[in-house]
Amino acid sequence: MIVKNKYFEHLKSIIDVLPDSPGVYQYFNSEGKIIYVGKAKKLKRRVTSYFVKNHDNRKTELLVKNIADLKFIVVETEEDALLLENNLIKKYQPKYNVLLKDDKTYPWICIKNEPFPRVFQTRNVIRDGSLYFGPYTSSYLVKNLLELIHSLYKIRSCNLKLDKESIEKNKFKVCLEYHIGNCLGPCENYQSDEDYLKTIGEIKNILKGNFQSVINYLKNEMIRLSEEYRFEEALDFKNKVDILDNYKAKSTVVSPQITNVDVFSIDLDDQYAYVNFLRVVDGAIIQVFTQEIKRKLDETSKELLLLGITEIKQKFFPSSREYILPFKLNYAFNNIKQIVPQRGDKLKLLELSQRNAKYYRLEKLKQIEKSNPASGLDRILSTMKKDLQLKDLPIHIECFDNSNLQGTNPVASCVVFKNAKPSKRDYRHYNIKTVVGADDFASMEEIVFRRYRRLLDEKSSLPNLIVVDGGKGQLGSALTALEKLDLRGKIPIIGIAKRLEEIYFPGDSCPLYLDKNSETLKVIQQIRDEAHRFGITFHRNKRSKSFIKSELSSIEGIGNNTIEVLLKKYKSVENIKSVDLESLILEIGTHRGKLLYEYFHPK
Repeated sequence: MIVKNKYFEHLKSIIDVLPDSPGVYQYFNSEGKIIYVGKAKKLKRRVTSYFVKNHDNRKTELLVKNIADLKFIVVETEEDALLLENNLIKKYQPKYNVLLKDDKTYPWICIKNEPFPRVFQTRNVIRDGSLYFGPYTSSYLVKNLLELIHSLYKIRSCNLKLDKESIEKNKFKVCLEYHIGNCLGPCENYQSDEDYLKTIGEIKNILKGNFQSVINYLKNEMIRLSEEYRFEEALDFKNKVDILDNYKAKSTVVSPQITNVDVFSIDLDDQYAYVNFLRVVDGAIIQVFTQEIKRKLDETSKELLLLGITEIKQKFFPSSREYILPFKLNYAFNNIKQIVPQRGDKLKLLELSQRNAKYYRLEKLKQIEKSNPASGLDRILSTMKKDLQLKDLPIHIECFDNSNLQGTNPVASCVVFKNAKPSKRDYRHYNIKTVVGADDFASMEEIVFRRYRRLLDEKSSLPNLIVVDGGKGQLGSALTALEKLDLRGKIPIIGIAKRLEEIYFPGDSCPLYLDKNSETLKVIQQIRDEAHRFGITFHRNKRSKSFIKSELSSIEGIGNNTIEVLLKKYKSVENIKSVDLESLILEIGTHRGKLLYEYFHPK
C-alpha cells in the first residue's frame, strides 16, 4: 500500500471495519479538528482510495499526510449522504473542503401563518408554519413581485392581530387603506375568511410561477361575470388577466411547452466554481441564482456541479422532476430525470444558464479589479507562479517563434510581456543567418542565443520566464543556446505544443496539461499567439519585398540602390509600371529611366 501518513496503523483499524454503505466520512488532524468532510456511495472503497494510490494534486497529498483520525456516519441513501455532507461543510468549514456562501442576507417573500395572512418581504426565516418563497437574489425582483400582487389583489398590509373573536367584538376599525380601495376591510368583517383565503391561494400560485393556472381562473371568472351582465366586475378581472399576461410575457424566453424544469450549469476558474440555477415554469424563468464555491482541492466539474445543486436545492427547494444539465452526473437523484440537451429550446435554456454563470464570474473579477486594480494582476501572476512551479513571479516573460514558407525567407520573432500585458516596444524581429532551409530546431537555437548574448552584453535585465512555441525539440534547442551562455537553470523556460496545448518542462518527459479555463494557460496562449502573429507579419512583408526586388533586379542595368529609391518613392511595382518616362528620368537618371520604361513598355 502507498502510505504517506504516520497514523496509518490507527486509521487502517478503522478502515477495515468500514461498511460498503452510503455515508459521510470526516477526517481530523492531530489537534482533533475536522479538516475534510466527504460523501461516498460505498464508504470503505472511497476512504481506502486515499491511502492506496499516488495523488497528482499537492493539496490532496497534504490532506492525506495530516489525517490523524476519521469518523463516519452511515445513511440510508446516496442523496442523504450528499445533503449531510453539504450541511457539515457549511457548519465546520473544513480546511480542505470547498467553501459555500450562506444565504442569510437574501430576501424572501413570506405568507404569514395567521388569520387573514399578510404577504411581505423579509430576510428572517422563522419556522412558525408560515410559507416562504425564495430566497431571491434581487430586492428589485421582490419589489416587482409584491407590486404585481398588490395591483392584482386587495390584501391587508396592517399588523393587527386579527382573529374571529376580536372581529365579532368590533375591536378594530377600517383604516385609510380600506377607504382608498387597497383593502376590503376584513378587520370589520367586510371580507370573509373564505374569500380572503381564495385570494391567498392565487398569490401562492403566482409565487410558485404557476401563472397560467391563475390566468385561466381569472378568465373563467371574467366570462361568468360578463354572462351575468356584471360588466364592471368582469372588467376588473380582465385587467388582472392583462397585468399577468404582460408580466408573464416579459419573463418568457422559450417555448411555453416547457412546463416545469430546473436548469443547472457551471463555469470555472482556478479558484472558484460558479453554479447557475434557472427555475422555469410554463416557459417563463421565475428564478435565477448563481452559487459561488471556493475550490480547495483539484475537484472536477462534475463534483462541483453536484455540490452546487445540493446547496441550491437546500436554499430554493426546487420541485421539478427534470434537470437540464451540461453533462450527465454519476448520481441518481430521487424521481428526477437528467437531460443533456443537444438541440431545441432546452439547449437554448442551458446556454442561457451557462452565459449567466460566465457573466457572474466576469463581473466578480471586474469588481475586484475595479476596487483594487493591482489585485487582478497579483492573482494572475501568483497563479502562474504556482501552476508553473516558478521561484519568482513571472513579471517579465519572453516568447520565441520561427516562421518560414517551404524553407524560404526564414525569420523569427521575440515578443515581450510585462505584468501579463504586451510590451510592444521590446518586440524584436530576427532574420535567420546561420541556418539553411527549414530547420526549426537550429533556428530556435540561433535566435535564443543571439537574444540573450545581446542582453548579457548590454547588461540588460533577463526575463523571469522564457516561452518557446513548440514541443520537446524546440525546447531542447533553446536549452542548448542557454547552456552556451551559462544561463541554463538560471532562467525558467517552458515549451507549449499546439496540438493539445501541453506544457513541457526541461528534463521532464511528461507534459503538463492545464485546465482550459486556467488563467495561466490563457496568458501563455496569448503570448504564444502574439509571437506567431508578429513573426508571420514580418515574414509576409519580407516575402513580398523579396518578390518585388527579384522582379526589378532581373532588369539589366538596374541595381539594388535604384530599386530601393523606386520602392521608397512609388511603393509597388504596379505603381512603377504606370510612371511616365519623364518622371523616371527625373528620379533615376536618363539611362536607367529609359531602361526601366522600355522594360515595362516594349514596342
